[in-house]
Amino acid sequence: MPTDVLIVRHGQSTWNALGRWQGHADPPLSELGERQASAAAASLKIEFDAIVASDLQRAYRTAELATGNRHEVKRHIEFRERDAGEWEGLTRVELDERWPNWQTTEWRPEGFEDDVAVLSRVLPALDRLIESVGRGARVLVVTHGGVIRALDRHHQMDSVPIPNLAGRWFHHDDATVAGEYVELASTVTDSKVE
Repeated sequence: MPTDVLIVRHGQSTWNALGRWQGHADPPLSELGERQASAAAASLKIEFDAIVASDLQRAYRTAELATGNRHEVKRHIEFRERDAGEWEGLTRVELDERWPNWQTTEWRPEGFEDDVAVLSRVLPALDRLIESVGRGARVLVVTHGGVIRALDRHHQMDSVPIPNLAGRWFHHDDATVAGEYVELASTVTDSKVE
């Protein structure tokens, strides 16, 4: 029996709303992010055997709200967003002003975690988590867009931007991994229409 792991990006943070690169910075969820996470609870009618989140508050709070505060959420530093180095806290406009060609080159600032660095902490943490819950279990991991995209590339899936409260089901069965894309709160908008 496969172990099913739902890996989801957190709700909108205050810095997401401003278009700021977050990395290891720890801004809280925005009002919209709180609504998104609460709305996701209606989509998560599945019982999970374990619920874990990045140690950053935007992910941890999302996990609490998305599960209706009914389950213990364990914090795992290994699932935190990639370190953005000097880019942390900057907007795309500010990046364009300081590093005009940053989007068309492979250059990243000192301290920026590439996929290899991200996966070196995420993959062993996933293996430990799967081993601890056993075959046939269902696990929810609330993390960050950069982590999910690194996993997508690692598993040779399309690497696309991951909206808030979207992610993938990863079905782990021995050596095979298959992932299907999900959105949990796509109807929640700034206009408060749900």
